[in-house]
Amino acid sequence: MNEKKTYESAVERLDQIISRLDSGDAQLRETLDLCGEAKTLIEFCAAELAAVDEGLKELKLDELAQSLAPTGSGSGPAEGTPIDEVPESSADTEIAPTPGDDEVPF
Repeated sequence: MNEKKTYESAVERLDQIISRLDSGDAQLRETLDLCGEAKTLIEFCAAELAAVDEGLKELKLDELAQSLAPTGSGSGPAEGTPIDEVPESSADTEIAPTPGDDEVPF
């Protein structure tokens, strides 16, 4: 079965290699082979990370995040927004008292 190598499968295999090397049970030739395989896997992982990094730069997520971040003190309308386009909030509206609101119970 020919499985496509992924970053996650490469990292998992690297963990297995490290465990085998740490165990001290690997013979000299096996150690050399494992180190060669690990080097190949590390190069693959580095290339995958670089590709993802490049993809993120292309998406310009930093610019998107900055454009969505609130600016100023935040309580008033955005700078440059015409007054007639500012939505009315309930905090700006007076509420008429209901009968008995001014009475204080004793």
